[in-house]
Amino acid sequence: MTKEVCSNIGLWLLLTLLIGNYVVNLEASHHVYKRLTQSTNTKSPSVNQPYRTGFHFQPPKNWMNDPNGPMIYKGIYHLFYQWNPKGAVWGNIVWAHSTSTDLINWDPHPPAIFPSAPFDINGCWSGSATILPNGKPVILYTGIDPKNQQVQNIAEPKNLSDPYLREWKKSPLNPLMAPDAVNGINASSFRDPTTAWLGQDKKWRVIIGSKIHRRGLAITYTSKDFLKWEKSPEPLHYDDGSGMWECPDFFPVTRFGSNGVETSSFGEPNEILKHVLKISLDDTKHDYYTIGTYDRVKDKFVPDNGFKMDGTAPRYDYGKYYASKTFFDSAKNRRILWGWTNESSSVEDDVEKGWSGIQTIPRKIWLDRSGKQLIQWPVREVERLRTKQVKNLRNKVLKSGSRLEVYGVTAAQADVEVLFKVRDLEKADVIEPSWTDPQLICSKMNVSVKSGLGPFGLMVLASKNLEEYTSVYFRIFKARQNSNKYVVLMCSDQSRSSLKEDNDKTTYGAFVDINPHQPLSLRALIDHSVVESFGGKGRACITSRVYPKLAIGKSSHLFAFNYGYQSVDVLNLNAWSMNSAQIS
Repeated sequence: MTKEVCSNIGLWLLLTLLIGNYVVNLEASHHVYKRLTQSTNTKSPSVNQPYRTGFHFQPPKNWMNDPNGPMIYKGIYHLFYQWNPKGAVWGNIVWAHSTSTDLINWDPHPPAIFPSAPFDINGCWSGSATILPNGKPVILYTGIDPKNQQVQNIAEPKNLSDPYLREWKKSPLNPLMAPDAVNGINASSFRDPTTAWLGQDKKWRVIIGSKIHRRGLAITYTSKDFLKWEKSPEPLHYDDGSGMWECPDFFPVTRFGSNGVETSSFGEPNEILKHVLKISLDDTKHDYYTIGTYDRVKDKFVPDNGFKMDGTAPRYDYGKYYASKTFFDSAKNRRILWGWTNESSSVEDDVEKGWSGIQTIPRKIWLDRSGKQLIQWPVREVERLRTKQVKNLRNKVLKSGSRLEVYGVTAAQADVEVLFKVRDLEKADVIEPSWTDPQLICSKMNVSVKSGLGPFGLMVLASKNLEEYTSVYFRIFKARQNSNKYVVLMCSDQSRSSLKEDNDKTTYGAFVDINPHQPLSLRALIDHSVVESFGGKGRACITSRVYPKLAIGKSSHLFAFNYGYQSVDVLNLNAWSMNSAQIS
């Protein structure tokens, strides 16, 4: 790239950053469409719809948002989720319920929790499950009372001998936690209790998301018996400028290996135990996390140096991903992460197709040995859906401007893993100090803009003649002050994903903390209208929703490409067609 082009792009990026016109405003998950929420049109969508997923979790019809209370009980995985039984927009919220033996294939059950009492008559919103020391699971959830106040309630199984936990009962003591003037709690910003943990003083603790003015809060409550809860004098953590903290999550991690840690763990003597605080920031509709130390005496979370719990914090996923929730899988000693992905289509389109919202593939999540970031990877069970495999790209050279089609795979429903090796790192373009926003860089330096090293990656859900495609790719830059320091950028570009104009086609981006002297890995889970991308073996994740008009079903194609000035090696590319999961 010439110095003049580089300078123009830098000016373009800076002006765009100042103007802010690259931001797409997302509707809040609790936006009420009054005309539609009472809809009784529950006609099931056709199984032949081109945008319904084959192996991502979604109910047969209607609106779905936050994953709730995931857990394992008697060898059965449970997923509850926010669901509207009456239509394809948010409203009439209940806790729908499905179970699985492998996190991929799911059986439905009747809703576990639905409005039935004054403490939740206007909705049963998000919450979490906790397994008590005697093995009994309980659920804490947010109910909306007749005054539209947010209160915290408890539910427990009616029959503990039923591994499917098909029936739940609510406590007559509800609500257990309610806003009041003495506690200074905002009654409309007091929701989403976490999984509880047991302290060394034998008291239970739970945090609830809240805000006071612009101060985002993780409010702590304590209890000796899980029924009578007291608000702690100080929050677990807060930030003065980030706004409402939704769907908080708080869990321990260890820097040794990739095993998970039980939520109440104090850590073994040979472990270096850290904690992760994650919030869903209502203002931006993104999930952010910080890594730090939990002071169990003061009930305070202190982020490590370099972390701040606001919009500058690292994200689980730099695409469409929100309201996530983890649980500890005691059967396989791992922590599992679920996340909700909303649509990029219009509300009218969602109503027409009869459904809205999916869950991403559950991910194993652990702390990198550096202690500076979390690593995510699709659970191994999803690989059981792999069927026909193609290996037609191995030790290939992708020359500048070249593109290679991957034949023999069902490109609309596939799992692809590719390993790139970059030549001539010294020929990377210089990254300007002001280029700190990866999404902004990807938006302006889209796939059509050549640079020294990149873009190179995959074109997925592509039409034969490339009228439509979604590109997931890398660029490599070098620092101006240190020519031996490099920056790896990962992009997911939806700008050409569909000929339909009114879809959200936001381009996403993330920096990948990886040494480009080593091979760069990219994995993409492609499922009709969703592309989950994992760069650097899970060090950066981007989820995209796309709705091509031409590149659907058998008319979808898959390419590896290199549009940079320098050649790139494909050390290995494996692609599998994916069977559909059994999700009733």
